Amino acid sequence: MLIRLVVFALFVLALAYGFSWFADRPGDISLIWEGQIYQTKLIVAVSAIIALIGAVMIAWWFVRLVWTSPHSVTRYFRARKRDRGYQALSTGLIAAGAGNALLARKMAARSRGLIRADQEPLINLLEAQAALIEGRHDEARAKFEAMANDPETRELGLRGLYLEARRLGANEAARQYAEKAADNAPYLPWAAQATLEYRSQAGRWDDAIRLLEQQKAARVVEKPEANRLHAVLLTARAAEKLEGNPAGARDDALQALKFAADFVPAALIAAKALFREGGLRKAASILEQVWKSAPHPEIGQTYVRARSGDSTLDRLKRAERLETMRPNNVESLLIVAQAALDAQEFAKARAKAEAAARIEPREAAFLLLADIEEAETGDQGRVRHWLAQALKAPRDPAWVADGFVSDKWLPVSPVTGRLDAFEWKAPFGQIEGPLEDGSAPASIENALKTLPPLRDVKPESPVNDHRIIELERAATIAEAVRPAPAPAKPKPVESTASDKAPAPNEAKPFFGGLPDDPGVRDPRTEPEPKTRLRLF
Repeated sequence: MLIRLVVFALFVLALAYGFSWFADRPGDISLIWEGQIYQTKLIVAVSAIIALIGAVMIAWWFVRLVWTSPHSVTRYFRARKRDRGYQALSTGLIAAGAGNALLARKMAARSRGLIRADQEPLINLLEAQAALIEGRHDEARAKFEAMANDPETRELGLRGLYLEARRLGANEAARQYAEKAADNAPYLPWAAQATLEYRSQAGRWDDAIRLLEQQKAARVVEKPEANRLHAVLLTARAAEKLEGNPAGARDDALQALKFAADFVPAALIAAKALFREGGLRKAASILEQVWKSAPHPEIGQTYVRARSGDSTLDRLKRAERLETMRPNNVESLLIVAQAALDAQEFAKARAKAEAAARIEPREAAFLLLADIEEAETGDQGRVRHWLAQALKAPRDPAWVADGFVSDKWLPVSPVTGRLDAFEWKAPFGQIEGPLEDGSAPASIENALKTLPPLRDVKPESPVNDHRIIELERAATIAEAVRPAPAPAKPKPVESTASDKAPAPNEAKPFFGGLPDDPGVRDPRTEPEPKTRLRLF
């Protein structure tokens, strides 16, 4: 509108300037027509010409208005009817969004009466939404199928059919709808994500990677997220190739590390593939780089045990090298403590394990202290003390996805099928405040204060052996489930030696005497041996 005003003002200014120019330059115009001479001033002739042009334009507009008036009237009423239809359609969509099925159905019928469905496909959407609210899913699916056959609403219809298939649990049908939508329009986030997850669940890593590249080209996902998913898919493909094709697994894992430099599963697979090919130095370099950015126990174990022929002292040196890269780190201290325990350097192992427990008192540190105690002293009382502290300590981190705890990383959640769902974290969070039995959470300082004094017990073996604990646990359970004995009978009068002699016809045991095994001890008649160790 503003542009039109400016143009009109410029036109008026130009016209005024033209008249002033002719007024400043007076002259006469002579016209001879049929022997007659017509003479007038120049300014008058110009004014007459302009007036004649204006009159012709007005006459033409009037004739055109009269000629097109029937069409204009028809178009006016059609536009008014269309406006009423769109108003009803808008009201119906709002009602469907609010869950008002009655109003949505009423507005859908009014919209269909005012607007043709082939001209406005949103009428089908409104009717489908109204059918879903009312629970008529068959009618809704029919509407979605009609929209899927229309090129203008194909994507909308496919999404509706996909959601209905998911609701019914028809995963194969849902996958087909999602893949069809992704093939036609890879820029649709829901279709691309669903297709990506379905292909990942089926192990079609090449197709999944190809689809992800299309998403990246269409800028459906952000670059950091796309790089992360690309690393996950490449790592999953490398894991499948590791046994039969170590070279291919190595290439995929190294490519995954380019997209996510600190991705632990990719580093582990790359290192294992390089170990099989003899590339020990390069594998160690990869593990060191990932360890510097994200210390992980699996990285540490793989690094320490890189060479199968190393002695325990060599492994301890490699563990100490990891500690120099990330000092005062729980994982570094636990790796060194375990290596020192294997090398039977108990003082160093105990010091590192206690340091790790001071930084983060969790289950692994106290279990390691129990192993050190059993290997060094064999004192089962002190071992059970550390085991009790481990029970009260927070759990160690693990691979967790949607509440599912796995002993290894997986690319897809087995619960929901979500891609890149596993995280390295504590399964059930950290313990805060007192425990259920009223005791405080594990603390290394409290554990050291309450540690039983060392008894003079010689360990049977320098290596860890939990068989004694398992036997004690079985004995304790057996005593707990033993049935109660019958009521006590009056004590009989002591008989003489002749009375105790067996009768001639009395039955004797098969082997000629009583069995060597006296059976299970009765806790009410026999004292408990001092060597008995209880766990509970």
